[in-house]
Amino acid sequence: MKTKTTPAVTKRCAVYTRKSTTMGLEQEFNTLDAQREAGENYVRLQSHQGWQVLPTRYDDGGFTGANTDRPALQRLFDDIDRGEVDVVVVYKVDRLSRSILDFSQMVQRFDSKGVAFVSVTQNFDTSSSMGRLVLNVLLSFAQFEREMTAERTRDKVHAARRKGRWTGGPVPLGYDLVDGKLVVNDLEAVTVREIFTLYLQHRSLFAVMAELKARGRLTKRYVTKAGTVRQADAWDKRAIVRTLKNPVYVGRMPCNGESFDGEHEPIVEVETFEQANALIGGRTTRDPKPTNYLLKGLMRCGGCGAAMTPASSNRRGREYRYYRCKTRELRGKDACTTMPVAATAMEALVLKRIRDANVSGGMAREVEAALHARLKQERQAALEEKRGLPGQLKKLRGEAEKLGASIVAAPKGQKAVLQGRLAEVGAAIERHEAREAELDAKLAELVSRKVEGEWLVEALRNFDRLWEVMTPENRQRLVGAVVERVTVSGGRNQLDLDVKLADLGAVEMREAS
Repeated sequence: MKTKTTPAVTKRCAVYTRKSTTMGLEQEFNTLDAQREAGENYVRLQSHQGWQVLPTRYDDGGFTGANTDRPALQRLFDDIDRGEVDVVVVYKVDRLSRSILDFSQMVQRFDSKGVAFVSVTQNFDTSSSMGRLVLNVLLSFAQFEREMTAERTRDKVHAARRKGRWTGGPVPLGYDLVDGKLVVNDLEAVTVREIFTLYLQHRSLFAVMAELKARGRLTKRYVTKAGTVRQADAWDKRAIVRTLKNPVYVGRMPCNGESFDGEHEPIVEVETFEQANALIGGRTTRDPKPTNYLLKGLMRCGGCGAAMTPASSNRRGREYRYYRCKTRELRGKDACTTMPVAATAMEALVLKRIRDANVSGGMAREVEAALHARLKQERQAALEEKRGLPGQLKKLRGEAEKLGASIVAAPKGQKAVLQGRLAEVGAAIERHEAREAELDAKLAELVSRKVEGEWLVEALRNFDRLWEVMTPENRQRLVGAVVERVTVSGGRNQLDLDVKLADLGAVEMREAS
């Protein structure tokens, strides 16, 4: 009795080839041909499993493997998405990609479509469990290597700091960087010593700031490696505190909360540094818990235009919340006359303004109508533009493929012209693909805005009932959506308040800070 054998399921195999340069592609049998021949031979060896080579060629001649901007690779992706490929075959992994991140994303894309990946010379075959194991192990080792490299870099920096060496960052006032080492700048060192002396004398940051201003002292002008210039500026409280707490000025090098003997010369005596730090104690400029402040990010000072930031104080075990002008806080009362304002009273006034605007659900109806009209208009515009892109991309990729083939057979005198045009087409493809991604993100953003807008409409319709049960984060979310700015100005006995409602049609929901 003969045993019936089940015929193997046909697997359509796409052979992908790549070469970084066009050199040698004019030869009758070039490296792309050699790669394809090796791939075809490998597929024939698997014919008992139903493997068959697809006649379509996916050849990228003159394209780098550092990115995925390659016409043949994009055609391969399109064919995979259409379900026309079961196995991708390459000569070596680096023919598909030289980027671990891109390679990992490609394999995930193949997996999502049920497509296996095979490397002829490296025993990769993700159609088998062993091949998938080998691939995952290699990817894991690649990630491990990246993490180890980062750790070694951090360890090297910390080791150098523990030996007292400067390892980078903004050079502090009083020093210059010479051959990688801190060298005292005698002129700037005068200002550093003045700051310590003035603070020990006055025991007031504002007094030190005023004296430095009177003497015309400025912070350090600094140029980053990227060429960005950080201009010298007037001293404020934070800059003075940073200077007083910086152990570099006593010849120490900070590292992970500790400090070690540095290679550089000190500017300030240890006794002076310790006295100043004993006076300043644990003084910091930390903000209080942000969710306790409904108007965080919305308050502006009418006097100087700076932000009004949250602050708090404790008296006899009770917390008092208020908003203060950032300019006044950092530079003193002479810089701005706007006094701190009580947070509770300010927030109540803003809520009353919202309730007045929403009387009988008026604001809710306005938001709903504006939201519907704007989202519809933006969605239609994005969809219309997106519909035209696939045709344009297909035309450009077709031209790129023809140009690639023409370059191989073209006389030397014409190659440069064709290569120039190929570069232009490649750039156009890149722009179109980027725009396609932008439009996809735009459409996703519109869906998110629609959901947020519907939440806002519902919250406004039932404002008084829902406000009492909302979390602090959702209260900030609601107020941030309907209020654009709250401007406060005035002295101790006078207060001017201006609440500007937002453009409700935009429904730009602010995240809770």
